[in-house]
Amino acid sequence: MHRESSESRAGGDSRLERAIVLELLSGERDARSRAELGEALGADAVELDAALRRLHAAGVLELDAEHALPSPATRRLDELELIGI
Repeated sequence: MHRESSESRAGGDSRLERAIVLELLSGERDARSRAELGEALGADAVELDAALRRLHAAGVLELDAEHALPSPATRRLDELELIGI
């Protein structure tokens, strides 16, 4: 039972992480504030912060106190059309 609960939570985390990456790549600007991301995605601030930290730790995005932006590697993968819905 515990395993199912963990898998379900991980699935929700993955969806939010995918949404963050797609939102960052779809914008005309490179950097987006945490507030803008939260509003655009309708995400809870705590869950958003945790997802941003996971993506940063994996090298998917760059993160500072206020803004997130795709890493150069993530941008390149997008240019190569390897990232999509």
